[in-house]
Amino acid sequence: MVSFNWFSRTALATQHVRSAEEKSLVRRLDIFLMTFGCISQVIKYLDQQNINNAYVSGMQDDLKLYGNELNYFSTFFNVAYCIMLIPSQIILTYVRPSFWLPGLEITWGVITGLIAMTTSAKQVYILRVFLGLCESSAWPGMMTLFMYWYTPTELAKRMGFYHSCQAVGSMMSGALQVAIIETLDGSHGMAGWRWLFVINAIMTVIWGFAGFFMMPDLPNNPNPRAFWFRKVDGELAMERLARNGRAEPKKMTWAGVKRTFSGWVVYFIAILYVATVLGTYGNVYFSLFLKSLKNDDGTARWSVSQINAIPIGAYAINVAFVWIWALLSDLIESRWTLIVAQAVIGIITCIIMSIWTSHPVSVGLSAAYAAYFIAFTCLGTAPLIFSWLSDLIPQDPEARSLTVGISVALYYAISAWSQVLVWPASEAPHYSYGWQTGLALLVLVIIMTCTLRYVDVRILLPRRIAFRAALEDQADEDADRLSVASVDKEKEEQQHKADSKKETPSLH
Repeated sequence: MVSFNWFSRTALATQHVRSAEEKSLVRRLDIFLMTFGCISQVIKYLDQQNINNAYVSGMQDDLKLYGNELNYFSTFFNVAYCIMLIPSQIILTYVRPSFWLPGLEITWGVITGLIAMTTSAKQVYILRVFLGLCESSAWPGMMTLFMYWYTPTELAKRMGFYHSCQAVGSMMSGALQVAIIETLDGSHGMAGWRWLFVINAIMTVIWGFAGFFMMPDLPNNPNPRAFWFRKVDGELAMERLARNGRAEPKKMTWAGVKRTFSGWVVYFIAILYVATVLGTYGNVYFSLFLKSLKNDDGTARWSVSQINAIPIGAYAINVAFVWIWALLSDLIESRWTLIVAQAVIGIITCIIMSIWTSHPVSVGLSAAYAAYFIAFTCLGTAPLIFSWLSDLIPQDPEARSLTVGISVALYYAISAWSQVLVWPASEAPHYSYGWQTGLALLVLVIIMTCTLRYVDVRILLPRRIAFRAALEDQADEDADRLSVASVDKEKEEQQHKADSKKETPSLH
């Protein structure tokens, strides 16, 4: 009976016929909130990942980087990102998102430009630390905002579209680097890889200022500078939250922090997220794989431009499949089945690459190429995990916000040291333990996902039913009070009019 009631209520929310006003709100959210978030994410990933393109495009020789400096660039960034991420998620509940997120974007844009002036690895380390501090809130902050503005049947596809912009940023970085090498390399006495950071910086700062006017902030505290947002939109957004059994946004409290850390959901989701990301981490080093390949005479198989251009096709596959996974998730209203499907594909990739790295002579190089491109089809788990999180605990926005922050922070905390051990640049492309580690993590993902699905149905589902029932009861009580108050007010007005007529002196 419990399941029947839940699915009946869910069906009612899903089958709700949206009014013209609601369609208009969603459309404007897509035009302004999604557009700012997506372009910001493209630029963020450009600023974050262009270090790899710069490294293979002259930075390595100019700064004399002949060890694992590339790994350490990521390490310093990840450590700082991890340190600031959770505090930033908390700050986001007290400071308007339209101030906090664009302000950080402008700051990291300036820092990106300063990397173009570096002359040593130590200087890059310092700037990467500040870059990590500023970028820490962008991705989890936007994911959290989406949970407040979009309904369950709208959420995964928006998160997926936003998440896919990481790959778009990587594609643009490679294409931008190719264009710069062929047009600006040596211009004004500056190497092409330095121009990459300068152009990234200009784009970032300009777009950051747009965020002050494009972001709507929160449904119960809308942005007064958002010219496209109407007062009635906030009321409608709050009604959409209640209709779908979701609590309204609130400031982080100590009670909310204790409640989050005393439960098991935060730890389970965090470990699941980390395992999915690190399990498919090998694709990050596709450029190093290409750079390491030699012809029979010892010359490089691919030119610098080709090394930057070839991964663009892989990232295009990534974008397409992130959209496919997200659209399927909202269409079939399931997250867990698609997470398992992606893990299975990732396992196949890890098996192929494990065999190739162990027997590079007997196994054809074409197998490695195919495995790398296949690996980019299963990078769409993050939107599904956090959409699922929104479904699991709709009644606790504080726990959701912290869980997103903790999950991403844990990933960066582990990645800060693990990628140096598991994927050392000096071992490319024949990593000793990289693909085997990914295989083990993806097996863990499948086990955890199936376990969470079982626990969800047995434990979390009754809590959601009770919360939705409480919301409906509260809405009924509020409606009754408003009805009574309206009747009383109408009676008072009628009585006042009657008394006024009695007191009005006769003209005769």
